[in-house]
Amino acid sequence: MQVAVPIGETVGEGPSGEAFTRIPQNTNLEHPLALQQSLLDRGAATRAAVKAGVLGFFVGMIPVLGVVLTGSLAVYFYRREKGLVLPAGIGSRLGGAAGIVSFGINTLLITVRLLAFHAQREYIDTMLKIAQAVGYNPADPEIQAAVHNLFTPSGLVLTFFFGMIFTVTLAALGGALAALVLRHPPRG
Repeated sequence: MQVAVPIGETVGEGPSGEAFTRIPQNTNLEHPLALQQSLLDRGAATRAAVKAGVLGFFVGMIPVLGVVLTGSLAVYFYRREKGLVLPAGIGSRLGGAAGIVSFGINTLLITVRLLAFHAQREYIDTMLKIAQAVGYNPADPEIQAAVHNLFTPSGLVLTFFFGMIFTVTLAALGGALAALVLRHPPRG
């Protein structure tokens, strides 16, 4: 079993002042992904992603920025629990996992609302209002047909697929950004 290096356990400093940390034994240095995976505690990462995903469901009400914050929260929670500085690649993966959790919760609640409360008409009206806000005429038959097509089985699959890609990508971006911003050891 390989153990990640706690913050502050440095071996030396490079010419530009960056600190070198001790690398776990049996780590394949030729493959950076192997090194990144050896630094990740999967249990702590799962807990951080679930916590951030649940909070991200609420924070996600802020368009676009909320999803980026969800990924950032996952990195923050992991760092707070383990005391480790994460590379941007692992931060991105952790943020993406939090995005999946947040998207899953959101999808489940929307599906229940659509099926149990027959709220399809409400969603169609909301989509037409969004189309009007963007500058389209909601009375145009082509716009109405396009919105109604979103609620067909194939439209729902496409909406799900592209929504998930959008959410996971933004959350992964937030995780990578948080890993870069939080790369210095905490003070105190």
